This record gives sequence, C-alpha cells and structure tokens, in this order.
Amino acid sequence: MMKTLLFSACFLLSFGVFSQDPEKNAIIQQRVEFISEQLETEDLDLTNITEVLIFRLDHPLNLNTANWEDLQELFLLTDLQINDLMAHRNTYGKFISIYELQSLKYWDLNTIELVLPFVKVDDKLDQLHVSLKEAFKYGKFEAFLRYQRIPEHKDGYTDVPDSIQETSNSYYYGNPDRYYTRLRFKYRTNLSVGVTAEKDPGEQFFKGAQKNGFDFYSAHAFYKGGKYIKSLALGDYQVQIGQGLNLWSGYAFGKTADATNVKRSANTLRPYTSVDETRFLRGAAVDLGLGDFSLTLFGSSKRVDASVLTDSLLQEFEFVSSINLTGFHRTNSEIARRDGLRENIGGANLRYQKRSLQLGLAATYQGYDRAFIRDTLPYNQFDFRGKSTTSLSADYSWVFRNFNFFGETSYASHSNAWANIHGVLFSLDSRVAMSMIYRNYQRAYHTFYNNGFSEGSRTQNESGFYTGLKVNFTRAFTVNAYADVFKFPWLRYQVDAPSQGHEWLIQPSYKPRRGFEIYFRFREQVRPKNSRDSDGTVTEIEDVQQRNYRLNLSYKVSDAVQLKSRVEYVTINRRSNTPEAGFVVSQDVIYKPKSLPISFAMRYALIDTDSYDSRIYTFENNALYVFSAPAYYYQGSRAYLLVRYKFLRRFDLWARYGTTIYANRNSIGTGAEEITGSSRSDITVQLRIQL
Repeated sequence: MMKTLLFSACFLLSFGVFSQDPEKNAIIQQRVEFISEQLETEDLDLTNITEVLIFRLDHPLNLNTANWEDLQELFLLTDLQINDLMAHRNTYGKFISIYELQSLKYWDLNTIELVLPFVKVDDKLDQLHVSLKEAFKYGKFEAFLRYQRIPEHKDGYTDVPDSIQETSNSYYYGNPDRYYTRLRFKYRTNLSVGVTAEKDPGEQFFKGAQKNGFDFYSAHAFYKGGKYIKSLALGDYQVQIGQGLNLWSGYAFGKTADATNVKRSANTLRPYTSVDETRFLRGAAVDLGLGDFSLTLFGSSKRVDASVLTDSLLQEFEFVSSINLTGFHRTNSEIARRDGLRENIGGANLRYQKRSLQLGLAATYQGYDRAFIRDTLPYNQFDFRGKSTTSLSADYSWVFRNFNFFGETSYASHSNAWANIHGVLFSLDSRVAMSMIYRNYQRAYHTFYNNGFSEGSRTQNESGFYTGLKVNFTRAFTVNAYADVFKFPWLRYQVDAPSQGHEWLIQPSYKPRRGFEIYFRFREQVRPKNSRDSDGTVTEIEDVQQRNYRLNLSYKVSDAVQLKSRVEYVTINRRSNTPEAGFVVSQDVIYKPKSLPISFAMRYALIDTDSYDSRIYTFENNALYVFSAPAYYYQGSRAYLLVRYKFLRRFDLWARYGTTIYANRNSIGTGAEEITGSSRSDITVQLRIQL
C-alpha cells in the first residue's frame, strides 16, 4: 500500500514539470535514425552526436558568437553553409533576428527548420574562457543505470559440470544480463568528469574472472575553455584528425541518403563516454592554441585483448597472432585473450585556421609490447606485421566562394604505403549542391585507428570515385542521389582476385508541410564475392547485385501523435545461387504529449525474407543512448513498446519490451547463442538522474 501511495504521489507531482519538448526530441531521434540506417550494422554507438544535440536543445548555440568548430559539432551543416553564415556575419554584423537565416544563399528552408531548435540569436557575448572554479560551481551531475536482457534461454547458459565448463568454449561463465552504469559531472561543454562501467551478457560479475565487478571501466576528466590551453583530457578520450586516414576514433559519416554530407569534420579532442572497449585512447592529451595555430599532443597506453603464442623453437619469443575487438570475456578462450597485448600510441597534430582555410600536419606512433604476427594468407599478406608503425599525414579544407575543397594524404612507415582522399563540395545555385570524392588507398597502407571514406570496412586496398547531388526543386520537393564506383587492386576476404563494383542511390522526398513527409528510396549495390560453385581449386568471383526499395511515410496527426509507415523490399541476385528477396512492412505510433510526463513509442512489423542474406536493417526507438538498428530476417513478426516516464523533475525512466516471433523457425541463432524455440525477445530498463 505504501509503495502504491508513493508511486501515485510521484506521478501526480510530475504533471506540469515535464519540460522537454517532444517536438525537439523528435528531431534528435530523426537525425540518429537517419545516420543509423545507413550503416547496416547492429553494433551502433552514436553517443557523441546525441550528446551534442541534447545539450544544444537546452543551451542553444548563439549564432552571433559561434565559431567554425561549434557549428561543425552540430553535424547538421556543411562547410559551405558554415562559411555562408560567417561571411554574412563579417559583412553585415551580428544577426538581429533568427529570420535573417532566410537571406543566406546556401541555407534552404529545410536546413533552417532542422537547425532552429539548436541555435539562437543573442546580443550577449558568450563567455569564451571559463575557470575551473566556476565550472565546478555551476555544473550538473547525471547518472544512468541500465539493465538489458534477452529472456529466452541460450545454449551458452546451460548449467554443465565444472569439468566440461573448464575445457569448453561453448558455455558462458556469467549470466545473460547486461549492466550499464554512467556517472558524469558536466558544466556546459567546458568541463566533464565521469566514469562508465559495463558488463556484457555472459560475463561474470564480482566473481571468477571479474572480481572487480564490471568487465569494462572507463573514466575521464576533460576541460575546455582556456585561452592557451584550449582543452585538456585525462583518462579516456578520442582524437580525430583530418579526413580519418591517419587517426580517427569514434563515428564518421559514410555514404548516406544525404548525398552531400560526405566530408569528415574532425572534433580534434573530446572525452570518451561510450562502451566500445577498443576504439579509444587512454592516457592524456592537450590542445594548445596561439593565434591562428593549434597543437594537439596526445599519449595513450592501454591493454587490448589478443591471442599470445610462443615460438616452438625460441621458447622465450612470444608474439600475438590475432587481436580481439569484441570486448567479450565470456568463455575460456575469450578470458585467456584478455589484456594479452599492451598498445602504446603517441602523436601530435598541428593545425592552422584562418577564416575558411584549414591546414593540418600530424604524426602518430603506434607500438606493441609484443610482435603482431598473424597467419599469412593470400588476401592479407600486405597487412601490418611487427611491433610498431608511424603514420604521417597532411590535411586541408578551403572554402572559396561556393566551393569547399578538402582532402588528406597519409603515409604508413612500416610498409612505405600511401593513402589519399580529395574532394569538393559546391553549390551551382541555392537549390543545387554537389559533392565529389576521389580516394586511393594502397594495398599495404594500414593504421589501426582510421575511418576514411570507403566502400570496405578498412581504409586499405581501395580506389574509387563518388559523386553526389542534392536538388531542391521546390520548398517541398527534394531529390538526393549519388553514384560510387570502386576498385580493389588486391584480394580481399572471400574475394580471391582483384575486383570492382558500384553503388548508386536516388531518393525523392516530398514534404509539403511541417509534420508530413513521404520519400521513396532506391539503391543498387554490386559487390564482388567468391562464387559458391567453387570446385576447391580455382575460385571464380562473381557480382552480387542487391537492390533495395523503400517507401516511407511520416505523418504528425497532432502535437502529441506521430505515425510512421514503411514498406521495404530487397532483391539479391548472383550467378551461383537462387535469387532471393526480402520484404518488411512496419507501422510506428509515437505518442508524446507536452502536458503529460509519459510518452510511448510502438511498432508492429511483418517480415518475410528468404534467408539471412536478404535481411533488412531497421532503426528502432530505445532508451536514451541505447542505439538499436537490428536486422529483420526470415518469416514472422516484430513488435515493441517503449515507455518513458519523467517524475520529480530530475528522474527519467525508460522501459522497453520487444519480441520477434518466427513462423518458419524451430531454433534461432547458432552455437552458444542458439535459442530453442520460435521467438526472441529483449528487455531494456533505464533510469536517469539529473542533479
């Protein structure tokens, strides 16, 4: 009874204090959804982008004082649009009204509508340099507690005798729960101190191999705002340089339906707050500034998972045959690989920026305490082997009138190999924008932390030319299109010969009014793969043609209710296999009333694909900072319900339940992940506390 009364009191108190604007939240959601659906992977982490947009909802960026870096950090504007704003400000002085944005040549109404929730026009001068004392005095504390689980039993969690558990890699030591905790103290973008911890499903918790509790801990202290020491990072952090050829930790855009958003915008130094257990730096970094010059110095030393072997002839010689990037420590083999290798990274990035001209030089060293010697196969014989490598790079970005030229050249010392990317963004007039990118990554080029624009998963063994076009025929009707042709000069995994392919997309969109949008998307990808008809001697390669068709309708019924309907169809054709197809139809209902502290997001989807190969990736709503874009495949249906409840001003609670019921499966998954049965569900519960 007491619990019921307490809950009722909290519920009543929360009416009228639900301050977050559902419409603004929807904009963030749409942006995250747009990005995630281009990646075609279930392993998503868009924390950095989401954090910036959420912060700017509550603290809009002042367009009268914003610098180039501030505007790039929004991930909503091209450099041409940023330069357009800067030139207007230099010529006419400060903005008097937000409506002046309509006078900017390269800012269409869709761009203005997208940016408006995150910016403002104010005569007040923002404080550029903040003292640590002030930051600690006015900062805010935030805590996240998250629980996730798949309730169905997987084979890896079967209770077996210790004698089997200790000699097998088919069974997990821990329970199927995922635990996540994040504690963070922040003052605007100037100060951040935090700790993040995570336990993956199957890992132990405060026992066995995880006597310290969580499997992964991350901590950081970050300060930004000094005159000469522009920013300082201690603990875990990220560094981004140029166009991603030399060093880039964190997310970067690839090919998306926004055909002109292909340029990397490096956020040189930032704190690390995610739970990817490999792609971050651990140590210290500082960004120094003097006039138009900036110098970033960084050093990192951390242990990574690796398989350590001993030479049979030289017993004292140990080397590493593989590096494990999953971060899982559930079975004997995964636990044995934990922290098997020490990784040391150090470098410097010197930058010059004068209005619309940016130039950069960088050097990065990466070394290990043991030699990395992987098995040599025909396709990987040019990959890195050894104990250390140094990469040198130069990058540039120059906006001249309606052209933005950009690029990077990088050199890897261990192989004397080069990587190049050069591009241009330009507007033919206020309604037509184009992008062109040429890249050439030699087969022996390799750095461990890169994220260049590419067709493959690595910035290596690839050349290609990309062209994108965006046309605003009217305020309501827009067309995005791109074409990309690429070559792989050397062999690749499951491609036993040099090869080539192409990809093109067209997406017309119609948005006659706010709250209503319909678009159609067609994409064709032709990628080479080994034929499935190999006789075991010579393997021929063949083109695999994939075509995706999508019709999407978003309709805002009222201020509180939004509907989204989607039909998606995919076909896959290759010479050595029967043609395949996949079909998904889904209906979403999102309910976010302004006057109530509770909101809902629901989906029901029908799925029919011939196999996993014809899967379709679809974004799903989830708790804040939980990014979900699962693959839909086989035959069946998918449904989920997400509820968010805000109470006592400082508490947010998310609860989500989703389930997929298969019509043609008696088991799901393979190996330790196999579920006996025809359904697979997922549960997420998250609490956020703000003080």
